[in-house]
Order: sequence, then C-alpha cells, then structure tokens
Amino acid sequence: MNVSIKSHRSPRVAAVISVFVPGLGQVYAGNWKRGLSILIGLVAQGALFYGVKMPWLIAWMSVVWAWNVWDGYCSARGCRSSAMGPVLLILVLNVVAAWKVTDIHTPQFQQQQREVIGSIVSGIGHPDFAARKSRKLEATGKFVVPGPGAPISVEQSRHASRKPYIEIKPLIAVKGQRVTVIGGNFAHDAVGKLVLLSGDEMDVAEFKTNSGGQFKASFVNPREIPGDYFVQARMQVASSGWSISETLHDAAPRMLETIYLAFIGTALSLLFALPLSFLGARNLMSSAPPLKLVYGVVRGLFSVLRSVEVLIIAVIAVAAVGIGPFAGVLALAIHGVGALGKLYSEAIESIEQGPIEAIKSTGANELQVVMFAVVPQIVPQFIAFTLYRWDINVRMATVIGLVGGGGIGYQLIQYMNLLQWRQAATAIWLIAGVVMLMDYASAVIREKVV
Repeated sequence: MNVSIKSHRSPRVAAVISVFVPGLGQVYAGNWKRGLSILIGLVAQGALFYGVKMPWLIAWMSVVWAWNVWDGYCSARGCRSSAMGPVLLILVLNVVAAWKVTDIHTPQFQQQQREVIGSIVSGIGHPDFAARKSRKLEATGKFVVPGPGAPISVEQSRHASRKPYIEIKPLIAVKGQRVTVIGGNFAHDAVGKLVLLSGDEMDVAEFKTNSGGQFKASFVNPREIPGDYFVQARMQVASSGWSISETLHDAAPRMLETIYLAFIGTALSLLFALPLSFLGARNLMSSAPPLKLVYGVVRGLFSVLRSVEVLIIAVIAVAAVGIGPFAGVLALAIHGVGALGKLYSEAIESIEQGPIEAIKSTGANELQVVMFAVVPQIVPQFIAFTLYRWDINVRMATVIGLVGGGGIGYQLIQYMNLLQWRQAATAIWLIAGVVMLMDYASAVIREKVV
C-alpha cells in the first residue's frame, strides 16, 4: 500500500544516487529515517554474510539494492513502496546462513554414541527413585603374616550358631601364599565378596553360596608386612519391601537447597530493584534535567545487568567467592536486579495519570505522590513479576549449579560426568516435578492476589 508524502525532489536524481549509495535517495527525498535504515541495514547485512564466510549470499542482496533504487525514486515522487518483499528475502537469506553456520545435518551415530543414547533413554525411563530393601550379612576372620612383631600362633575364631561365620586356612600365610576361606550360615544361592581389611579395604575375591548357605573361596595374600590381617565376607541380601534410594536421599536436600537458593536470590534482587525501579521510570523522572540523567543511568544499569547471561555471572561469582550456593545466590541476585528493575519500571510507566494529578492537586510532594498515587496501582503487578522471577530463578539455579553454583545442578553434573544416567535421571525428574509444582503454586497465588 502506497502512502503519499510531500516531496519536491527529482525522482531521477534520487534513483541515480541510490544506485551508488543505498538509502541516499530516500535521504535526498527527505525520508531520513528510512534512508539511514536502508544504508545501515544493507551494510551490516553484507558484513554479516562476509563475516560468516558466505560472500555468495551478498549477490542476492542485489535484489534489495534494486528495490532500494525504486524506493528512492518513489520517495522523491511523494509515495512509498512496500518493503515486505525485501524484508522477506533478507529473512530467507539469514535462514540459509544460519542453517549453514549451525551445520544442520542428519547425525550419523557411531556404536558408542548409540550405546550412550540408549543408556540415557533407559535412565530417563527408569530413574533411581526407590530400591529394594536389603540386609547385610557379614563375618570376619583373621590370619597372620609371620615376621618380627607378629604373633607366633593364632587360633581359629569361634562362631555362634545360626550366624554367618568364616574359617581361614592357613592361619599363617606369607605374601603370595594362597589363603582359603570357608563360610557358612549365609543366604543360600547368593553372591558375596571377600574384603581384606587394612588401611585401605581391598576386594580380594568373590564367592557364591550353595543351597545350604555355605561357600568356599580363596585368594592370594598380597600383604608382606608382618602382623594381623582381617578378612571379611560380605553379602547384601534383598528382602521384602521398598525404600527410598540413596540417590533420592542425596538429591532431595539438594533440590531444597536449589529452591532456597532461588528464593534468596530473588529476595536480594527485589531489595535493590524495587527502589531503583522508581528512578528508572520515565514518567516520574522527566520533570528536570538532573532527574532525566538519573533515569538514563539507572535504565543503562538495568540493561547491562540483564544483558550478561546468568551463567557467565555465576562463573565469575564462583571465581570470586568459591564453589557453593553463595555464588549461585550472587549470580541470580545480580541478574535479577536488571530483569526485575526493567519490569518494575515499565509497570510504573504504564500507570494511570489520573490519580497522580489528583494527588498533586492537593499540594502533595513527590514522595506523597509516589506513596498514595503510584504504589497502589503497581502492587499487584509487582507481586506477579516477583513470583514469576522466582519461578525463573528456580530453573536458572539448576543450570548455574553445573558451574559450581550449588544446588541440585552441581550434583547433576557429577552424575553425568560419571555416566550414572539413572542417578542423573532421578535429579532431572526431581527438577521437573518441583518446577511444575512451583508453576502451579505461582499461578494460584497470582490468581488470588493480582
């Protein structure tokens, strides 16, 4: 659709100069904003294509260049041509560039990759939430490595009836000698292990019991320092019922830590963003040049804090204060000041002017105007924005934990590094459940309050 505008310039001149400098014809015709947009846009777009090493896309820009000549001609005649076609073309070219830069292709998974993906999918489908209850059966025996300071003789340990026991033969063994362990009263048809107890425990053999709960196993004595050494037979036997898994027992407190981490981060950002938002509201800070300056500084601060990704802030915080939840709190608080400050100040800018004018007409000062005309209008929106930010911070807290910011994210990355996918799935499902629960709770609170 063409829109008529006044112009007293030569259309031919506008078209000719647009050939050499895109947008110059529009500027010549008096349409400065459109002309500068075309000039800066084409130059920037060409530089972008060149920067990603796709100069062949610049050739397609000749179509936009030709349209620019026609638009300059039209602008000088007092009309304006539609920019829809050139905009769509540039959009398509950028999609092509993005497709090439991101290397979109059908992945060719190797055997190892397929196995890892299968493990991940299996872990997600079978998280480690619960474990069968079990009881531990164990028995301990002793043998001696001869030498200076070692006992000259040793007796076989006695065992109580119906309790697991082991007998060691021989009771005196040098390094490299085979030691035989005979056990009884263990669970029948079950598997256990022999552990050599010393400064560091060493698994020396595995055994399997028969139908009577007895076993016989042997190992080569690895110790050469004279003295007493203890061997323990251990067996874990499943029993009826289920219990919370060790993974869930460890992950649940971390999830609570994540929630509180997000809560404190939101509270700290609220503490700073709330007063600064009034200084960043144009309608409250435009009455005098000093106030306009303060407004510009505050809004610039909001933009800077908001533009730096919270993960980057978390890495800096970890370097500054060390690994742990405090670093995560600082990252969320700093980023939250920028985000909440912008939302709060825009809420203040959108308030009705009627109550403000009414309060001013009574002779109220600036503080009274804010307290009685501004605050009552913004409280519901402030509550909604704060709850929404807390909701976002819970999600962010799980991510910053990956770089040492505390919370369940820190534990999740440990599981993933160890390829413990069932344990990692437990943490992921726990995060998803808490986030969904908080989404519902936030929605209910906003419905009741706002």
